[in-house]
Amino acid sequence: MGLFLAAVEQGLIYGLMALGVYVSFRILSFPDLSVDGTFPLGAAVGATLIVSGLNPIAALSVAFAAGAVGGAFTAILATKFRIQGLLAGVLTMIMLYSLNLRIMGRPNLPLLGRPSVFRLVGVAWGIPAPWANLAVAGVFAVGAVLLLDLLFRTELGLTLRATGSNPGMVRAYGTSPERMVVAGLALSNGLVALSGALAAQYSGFADVGLGVGTIVAGLAAVIVGEILLRPRSVTWALGAVMVGSCLYRGAILVALRYGSVIGFTASDLRLVTALVVLAALVAPAWRLRRGEAT
Repeated sequence: MGLFLAAVEQGLIYGLMALGVYVSFRILSFPDLSVDGTFPLGAAVGATLIVSGLNPIAALSVAFAAGAVGGAFTAILATKFRIQGLLAGVLTMIMLYSLNLRIMGRPNLPLLGRPSVFRLVGVAWGIPAPWANLAVAGVFAVGAVLLLDLLFRTELGLTLRATGSNPGMVRAYGTSPERMVVAGLALSNGLVALSGALAAQYSGFADVGLGVGTIVAGLAAVIVGEILLRPRSVTWALGAVMVGSCLYRGAILVALRYGSVIGFTASDLRLVTALVVLAALVAPAWRLRRGEAT
């Protein structure tokens, strides 16, 4: 039961990051690697503000804004200065590494004994810690899915979706696709930074290395959700991302807990992560080939 709760809690928290990756990769068709920098940026900003005495909820808002600025910076590099998207994301990620160190003043910033949104909810509602964590993670996850669903039904959201599939049509209707890319990447990285700030409060620390592998984890959640649920609309796709995130986190936790049977250790986390992603990528081709064989 404890493993299941941990998988769902972490899946919902990191699902916000996966939603951000979905916006950039699926909606905008933009290969944004800056999420490896904006995820720890959100953690660094949120943790530093909490240590300084700011309310944890307000710290989450500031972290979202910081991530949005980082995403907009990547988009400006790509659209205004014509830097290739992958390179723009890498440049932002590299710069944010040093910026995160400056924000925290050290590579690791502990939050033990500090207030967190999870603790506030637990105390206010009298809920035990595991269920309070699940409640907070669920509220943020469901809220993000609903708000994104509403956004993508508006004229702005439809324009964002059109920008990724047919920017020429967007330009023909008098809207700048470059501005849509800036807005979309700001939203995407804002969600990623919000996830990083929540993860820091959940785990009790912020670390400059938190962002390593973020893009891989986000893509894994998106791919796993799409393979299993095969969504046919954006609404279901957003829900599928959350499901994929929970399953991905569950697979990682199971592999780490029971992996010793086949020789895995905690130091093999990156290897386990890569294997889970590889399995998710290979599954569609394997299923297609099996169908052709039968």
